[in-house]
Amino acid sequence: MDTMTLWYLTGWEFAALAFAALLVGFSKTAVSGANTVSLAIFAAVLPARASTGILLPVLIAGDVLAVLTYRRHAHWPTLWRLFPAVGVGVAVGTLFLVWADDAIVRTSIGVILLLMAGVTVWRRRRADASDPAADDGTASRAGRVKARSYGVLGGFTTMVANAGGPVMSMYLLSAGFRKLGFLGTSAFFFLIVNVSKVPFSAGLGLIDGRSLLLDAALVVFVVPGAFLGKWAVTRINQRLFERLVIAATIVGGLQLLLA
Repeated sequence: MDTMTLWYLTGWEFAALAFAALLVGFSKTAVSGANTVSLAIFAAVLPARASTGILLPVLIAGDVLAVLTYRRHAHWPTLWRLFPAVGVGVAVGTLFLVWADDAIVRTSIGVILLLMAGVTVWRRRRADASDPAADDGTASRAGRVKARSYGVLGGFTTMVANAGGPVMSMYLLSAGFRKLGFLGTSAFFFLIVNVSKVPFSAGLGLIDGRSLLLDAALVVFVVPGAFLGKWAVTRINQRLFERLVIAATIVGGLQLLLA
């Protein structure tokens, strides 16, 4: 695969990628799902398929910082319910990448994100958020089906375009997670899932020595973004937090459809 190297970028292109990396750090510690904007920037500056491999190590760096920040707030029963279905989604996404072109990938994920945002808005108008430990269906058959459905979709979208953030954001919001529990649970989720994707991405030729060189230059911008997010999240109330997550998901879905 003809991956993009640092030396072929113009100054403006590198600046755009640096801003996207900063936004990754911010999204990991403040508004999960906002990194769909980063995804769009990477896909606009770099070849679309290659951009997914270059973005992945940047996301992992953001995940590490998020885990260090919110490690005490993770809800592990939710994570264990999701991981088996996510594994299925990652496998399906890998097969999908073998034959699907960029247009099909973008359209499919854009539609999924918009549908999930719509369902979440509809659900939240019907009922107030509940405590995550007493999710409205985690112990029921309906709750297990929901977890598996979101897990498969999350694994699929994160594999094909690093766009699993909005999918899992919709699941955690629908489960009634509060702000810190939301961020802690998603931090561990994406660190584990993104690290597990590395062999698949390398096998598809999306990660190589040249892409990692570009990643090394971009990762330094993730750190200030993470600190900015940590500062901002304490100043965002729960209702605004939820609206920002849903808005970021809608924006990300529209970007993928209209790109």
